[in-house]
Amino acid sequence: MADRKPIESWLTDMDGVLIHEGVPIPGADAFLKKLRDSGKPFLVLTNNSIYTPRDLHARLRRMGLDVPIENIWTSALATAQFLDDQRPGGTAYVIGEAGLTTALHDIGYILTDHEPDYVVLGETRTYSFEAMTKAVRLINDGARFICTNPDETGPSAEGALPATGAVAALITKATGKKPYFAGKPNPLMMRTGLNTIGAHSESSAMIGDRMDTDVLAGIEAGMQTYLVLTGLTRPEQVEDFPYRPSKVVDSIADLVDRI
Repeated sequence: MADRKPIESWLTDMDGVLIHEGVPIPGADAFLKKLRDSGKPFLVLTNNSIYTPRDLHARLRRMGLDVPIENIWTSALATAQFLDDQRPGGTAYVIGEAGLTTALHDIGYILTDHEPDYVVLGETRTYSFEAMTKAVRLINDGARFICTNPDETGPSAEGALPATGAVAALITKATGKKPYFAGKPNPLMMRTGLNTIGAHSESSAMIGDRMDTDVLAGIEAGMQTYLVLTGLTRPEQVEDFPYRPSKVVDSIADLVDRI
């Protein structure tokens, strides 16, 4: 196997890699500072479409982590970029929060429930039966079904919460139409992110805590991949998958010296 090119740009997941339940993971601040000081292109990625990059910048800063707004890439931004490429100036009925609606507004989309081009489903803490019913009827009437990410559950202090993927399954069951997922593990999210920072996959690395999203997306985008064990995937689970990360490390602290 040919030697890989030196890593010139870094992409990293947020939850489970840099923070855990609102608390920075030891080494995250040092890793981000080293990245900023190096001048190398980097992005912090999240499949969560609730927040805008400005919101996430403020939330991370309150935790003591300094990530510039332009270095944050969300599934909402990836979804908006995809729709802008596919059908510029289109219309959409959206179930989601400000992170998604702002991203769609910024590309010039009109949000409407009148014969929209797309039904776009994102993360929200207030899924309503009325909104889901509207989505089902619009899809049955011909709207194309798009989802920001396939995650079926999300974390909370009280336990797991149903997330976008679970609600998408409900709508699919009611319509017979499967959505197109723009977020991880779709390598589209990685490629659009790399394009945003002018980076190339063959000299980039992806850091994540999940084999089925982060590592898979990195591999399919042609990147080197690092799995950290501070999130969802446990060491004994790595062998359950038909693919492997380039390297498994205990935490983000083990990667500071690799920058």
